[in-house]
Amino acid sequence: MDCIYEGGRMLYIHPDECVDCGACEPVCPVEAIFYEDDLPEKWRDYTQANVDFFVDLGSPGGASKVGKTDFDPPFIAALPPQATDH
Repeated sequence: MDCIYEGGRMLYIHPDECVDCGACEPVCPVEAIFYEDDLPEKWRDYTQANVDFFVDLGSPGGASKVGKTDFDPPFIAALPPQATDH
């Protein structure tokens, strides 16, 4: 599916374009994809960040049409940098 959009620091799933096939869950490198009802409480703020990502973008009909953007909602943009394993 073409419903995963790339922001500056995070990937976002468009809820209206996702068909709930679950194919993205086992391949997510950080195990961060959950059905909304199964989302652990500590990750709830990320649900709103996902909603906020699409406020201006709308529903363009596929991530490949948009490509990578530099935009992240303020909650995500304000997070400290992640440590990398190099």
